[in-house]
Amino acid sequence: MASESGDSNMDREMILADFQACTGIDNIAEAITLLELNNWDLVAAINGVIPQENGILQSNFSSEASQASMFGPPSQSEAADAATASTASTASTAAAAGGAVPPASSSSSSSSPPSSSASAFCPFNSSSRHIVERQPRMLNFRVEYRQRTVELVLEEGSTVGEIKQILETELGVPVSKMQLKGWKSGDVSDSTVMRSLHLPKNNSLYVLTPDIAPTASTSKNSALEDSLNQNFLLVISHREAQRDYSLNFPGSRTIQEVKRNISDLTNIPVRHQQWEGWPASATDDSMTLAVSGISYPCHHLSVCRRSSTANTQEPTEECADVHMISDSEGDDFEDASEFGVDDSEMFGMGSSTCRKTPMMPENSENEADALLHFTAEFSSRYGETHPMFFIGSLEAASQEAFYGKARDRKLLAIYLHNDDSVLSNVFCSQMMCADSIVSYLSQNFITWAWDVTKEANKARLLTMCTRHFGSVVTQTIRTYKTDQFPLLLIVMGKRTSNEVLNVIQGNTTVDELMMRLMGAMEIFTAQQQEDIKDEDEREAREMVKREQDEAYSLSLEADRKKREAQEREEAEIVRLEQMRKEEEDEKEAIRLSLEKTLPPEPVDESGAQISKLRLRTPSGEFLERRFLGSCQLQVLFDFVASKGYPFDEFKLLTTFPRRNITQLEPGSTLLEAKLFPQETLFLEAKE
Repeated sequence: MASESGDSNMDREMILADFQACTGIDNIAEAITLLELNNWDLVAAINGVIPQENGILQSNFSSEASQASMFGPPSQSEAADAATASTASTASTAAAAGGAVPPASSSSSSSSPPSSSASAFCPFNSSSRHIVERQPRMLNFRVEYRQRTVELVLEEGSTVGEIKQILETELGVPVSKMQLKGWKSGDVSDSTVMRSLHLPKNNSLYVLTPDIAPTASTSKNSALEDSLNQNFLLVISHREAQRDYSLNFPGSRTIQEVKRNISDLTNIPVRHQQWEGWPASATDDSMTLAVSGISYPCHHLSVCRRSSTANTQEPTEECADVHMISDSEGDDFEDASEFGVDDSEMFGMGSSTCRKTPMMPENSENEADALLHFTAEFSSRYGETHPMFFIGSLEAASQEAFYGKARDRKLLAIYLHNDDSVLSNVFCSQMMCADSIVSYLSQNFITWAWDVTKEANKARLLTMCTRHFGSVVTQTIRTYKTDQFPLLLIVMGKRTSNEVLNVIQGNTTVDELMMRLMGAMEIFTAQQQEDIKDEDEREAREMVKREQDEAYSLSLEADRKKREAQEREEAEIVRLEQMRKEEEDEKEAIRLSLEKTLPPEPVDESGAQISKLRLRTPSGEFLERRFLGSCQLQVLFDFVASKGYPFDEFKLLTTFPRRNITQLEPGSTLLEAKLFPQETLFLEAKE
């Protein structure tokens, strides 16, 4: 026993050394943690840290065979099983590469020891340990520019700027005037590393140069650039399911990508798809829709599963199809059936009746459409009684849950589904569809769902989680194995950041799930009460401030009105003063004109009849003047007016008897008015 324990510790040290050499992780504690999460399975641990491609570091043995090779020599049956597995793995790798598969003889299977194959991953000593080198993944690019097409092959670690530099040499277009379009994730910067874009092996891009005017020879290419920016509506009829799909694709999408999306919707592998409706010019699946010759804006197609008879009658065509798919899709591992016969076909069963429709299509451009598909598929599998899933992006769900009024906020429950987990059906049917769980989630949570069965969808989820919750949550999700799914993440919004309160795994019960939901709700309620208190205090302060602002505004309005009234009053005073002055000026002008028109005052020595009149003004002053007795009363009135007492404002009265002279005829003479030889008159204002 002591010897076996010592050997085990030595093997683990070797595994630890191999793991650090392959992954480059220098932290021993971190490396041991990752290995313990994978039960010290070297291959599984490496695959968990480094996404594997091109068949590198794929184990040829089961876990039992690996453990047997660690602790002792295998039995005859174990050796035979290990050799058979090694041969099968070699055959599948060769088939994926399009090469021939050598036949495996029974003698070689029984005679060759399995330990030699396992030594690369489970070595007995340091001298026999092989160094596993990770080959760089190569990406193929087909770049279209006007009437030219450039084929490029670059390492996944290259940047977008390096592609542009190569295109500058090939096309003669400066990098500063070049726009490289066709990326699935939208526009990207020149410093973006292509590994971060999670690209398939074969990619189609196109170059736009809006600052370079096209010549006459490039007029056709201008139309092509417009077509690449247009959206094509493909109405695809699935004849076996008698269902139509209306899908929008940009003109830059390739025929291969369309077929792969249809494979996700119909569960028909690309190599088994039989199409009708593609134009005769669409001879290459790497062609973009813009140049394939399909009708714009809508084109009708139909697809069905290719019958087994057709497969046997046309072996050459099918082999070519398999080879093409292995080149374009091998690095993506889109579907295991792409590289061999479906399991359902091996047992004589139709794939369309055995395989479940994916909960969520792969590489869906619109998150809302993906969640609608998820909800519909969830209902078809487990019934209509289920939580009400939020239809929209994760950002929109976070806004709905965290950024409303404090009284209206809720917890965010993120449900992560994985069809590859054996716990998914049990968790969904017995936990998520339980009436108590459905009611509690609907009342207290915003429930958002995502399917991580497909690697592309999982990568997209991790990107969203990193953006909204940070890298810690993303790394936590990475550590969970497939058998631990589905997961239910309970997220609470805080002032500065969002916090994951709990991660509920699929291996739970209804009571335990309810208790954990209620525990999270208690934490949230305590935080919500504090938020409500803070919000009420803030609203009270804002109310006081609003009232102060309104009072200040009213005061300003009153001051403004008072100032305007004062200005109007001053303007009125100025206007009246101006009118008064004008009237005085007018009166003065009239007085002066009357004074000039008066006849000269007669002298006593003239011998004529002279009337001497004395007039008393309202102020008590006396005016004296001599007039000829033959003068008319109008002359007397003009004299009085020339002294500032106009005829229409004052009246002349005699003392005794009292008479109003102004009522007499102005043409009468002084003699006729009995104002001769002298008379005293007084002026009185008219009433």
